[in-house]
Amino acid sequence: DVQLQASGGGLVQAGGSLRLSCTASGFSFGVHAVGWFRQAPGKEREGVSCTSTADGSTYYADSVKGRFTMSTDSANNTVYLQMDNLKSEDTAVYYCAAGVALPVTVETGWRNERTYDWWGQGTQVTVSS
Repeated sequence: DVQLQASGGGLVQAGGSLRLSCTASGFSFGVHAVGWFRQAPGKEREGVSCTSTADGSTYYADSVKGRFTMSTDSANNTVYLQMDNLKSEDTAVYYCAAGVALPVTVETGWRNERTYDWWGQGTQVTVSS
């Protein structure tokens, strides 16, 4: 089975940067979609970004476009979320998720939690101003 380990969260001032990592272990050959979600206190969990590893497509929530960038290190089964120009509203627990969805499904369903089959434990990102 697939296990996901998220790391890289921390405390940073507004305008700063963090890079989150998500490493998959176990049998991960069938993983074709990797996404990042976040949940702030009192709010629903929301999709932040997703990549379809089969074709390299990448998707971002409007609130993070131009500031967050996903990248993939396939050899090490690791995806990254580079977060620049962080804002206080980015404060949340960030979760890594992965699934077997094909690119056509990811394109329309990447914001839906049910698209994914495995979830990491989450890592806290706190942005102070």
